[in-house]
Amino acid sequence: MNLLSMLANDPVVMFSLGGMAISIAICAFYVYYFIKNIQDDTTEGK
Repeated sequence: MNLLSMLANDPVVMFSLGGMAISIAICAFYVYYFIKNIQDDTTEGK
């Protein structure tokens, strides 16, 4: 438990988790964006 409380109060861990969360959110947005545009492009040609 001491390790978990140390990690929860460490600002380096918080900044790292925040940075990873932002990176994952940006990657998820681009995956959604590309899939949406690919589907729109294939339905437009018919």
